[in-house]
Amino acid sequence: MPPPEQEHYISPAQLRVGLYIHLDLSWLEHPFSFNSFKIKSEDQIRTLRSLKLGRIRYDPGRSDTPPYPHAPAAAAADTSASLRAEATADPAVAAKQQSIERLQRMREKVARTEKAFLKAAGVMRNINRNLMTRPRESLAEAGGLVEQMVQAFLESPDVTLQVMGERCGGEEVYFHALNVSILAMMLARDMGFDAQEGRQLGLGGLLHDIGLMQVPDRIRMKTGPLTQAEENLRRMHCEYGVEMGHRLGLPPEVLAVIGQHHECVDGTGYPQGLRGEAISPMARVVALVNHYDKLCNPTDVGKALTPHEALSQMFAQARSRFDARALQVMIHHLGVYPPGTLVRLSNEALALVSSVNPRRPLRPWVVVYDPQVPKEEAIMLDLEHEPEVNISKAIRPSQLHAEIYGYLSPRRRITYYFEPGDAGGPATA
Repeated sequence: MPPPEQEHYISPAQLRVGLYIHLDLSWLEHPFSFNSFKIKSEDQIRTLRSLKLGRIRYDPGRSDTPPYPHAPAAAAADTSASLRAEATADPAVAAKQQSIERLQRMREKVARTEKAFLKAAGVMRNINRNLMTRPRESLAEAGGLVEQMVQAFLESPDVTLQVMGERCGGEEVYFHALNVSILAMMLARDMGFDAQEGRQLGLGGLLHDIGLMQVPDRIRMKTGPLTQAEENLRRMHCEYGVEMGHRLGLPPEVLAVIGQHHECVDGTGYPQGLRGEAISPMARVVALVNHYDKLCNPTDVGKALTPHEALSQMFAQARSRFDARALQVMIHHLGVYPPGTLVRLSNEALALVSSVNPRRPLRPWVVVYDPQVPKEEAIMLDLEHEPEVNISKAIRPSQLHAEIYGYLSPRRRITYYFEPGDAGGPATA
């Protein structure tokens, strides 16, 4: 076992621009956005000295310069009174207070979203159990859930998706149909759908796979490669779904989504090999988001792509299969780093993208790994307000040490939900 790395400490008087430091304080006890960072300005040094720490830990390997060997004259001349005045006047203090307030608002929003998601999960369980035996009740519940999506995505231009964390019950509350419906509704406004069309799109997303009820579990849940006969039977779920939809009295627009959600605009899809505008506009949207969710959440979770990988692969290798406008809109809304993506920031911090900023998709909200901050109080940062920090790259969960993986807790199945509006949420059993 290798010996622990030696820790290096200096006095505040030895600080200089270019040093990479670690503050052994609570995140709330200092005005900086991170506990660890590289000093970039004399203003930061003055603020650090105002904290009156006896010593400060620094990392020689990540620093651009060694510390001062002794206190420079200017630093030695600072008085406690002037330091306190600088700390009070320092813009970093005001910025940190604003960051704390944003964090509190975001935590409240996450709590509301997680509560709404758990209610929606209850609705999905009821639909899955009762759709064919109690169709009127099940469709009413589905309609209530879709109405909430219509109000959120078609009437609130700034609504954002939030990736659900482990507190929402783990992998067993993942519902592919709910993900597909939410992702489709996210695109509805920019794709030109009105409220009534949005209701049809949302219901089509929720019910697009109902034909799988008639496919044997041994095929539907198989994680290995399907034989040709098994693949042919599985593909029948589109036709089975349309037949079931007719019996349920679903409108033609919803039936088109159910029957065409595996069609591709280049004609390579199934069951009819339709091309371009021969596929209904709603089915083209559902086909796109259905493919994305299947890449992120395959039956065999060992083959799952990260959200960033899935979106990148669709754009680089398969964009001819999808409606070009819908793909463009989805990339805009999800960002280059969709919620659920693990990332390394430009300051070397590791983080999980929790939600996208629709105004600036490259600067989402992130949950930051910091071993000095308890997991339940993990720092969430809005990168729109952190101009000096960018996302450097996406990383795979397997690249994380177990401690970091456990802290950020990326779900094996990516599940999205949105903050509900003022309307009452869907009823649960």
